[in-house]
Amino acid sequence: MADWEIWTVIAVLAVATAGTRSGLWMVGHRVTIPRRVQEMLRFAPACALAAIVAPDFMLGPQGEIQLAVTNPKLLAGMLALAYYLWRRNMLQTIVIGMVVFTVLRVSDVFHNGL
Repeated sequence: MADWEIWTVIAVLAVATAGTRSGLWMVGHRVTIPRRVQEMLRFAPACALAAIVAPDFMLGPQGEIQLAVTNPKLLAGMLALAYYLWRRNMLQTIVIGMVVFTVLRVSDVFHNGL
């Protein structure tokens, strides 16, 4: 690819990014989003987070599904979820989940079998 082609692609992507990010800001006062759509958009961040995090809990290094009790990510995630449902404190949940995951990963429990 020539230099001018690279710079053209960068410029087009910059304009596209600026247009999509500022489009609602420019005409947002003229557009009314229906109440039902606003209610659905409240769940978008949680859905996006689940779509990113859930596969990491359930997939192994080669992409195979690991739902066994020997999966330390899945065990730590389930324990963190239970802790969050009990205490409703996000910071403590993150700390508990990471501590459990680290202990399970570093310990030799899963290398010798259960």
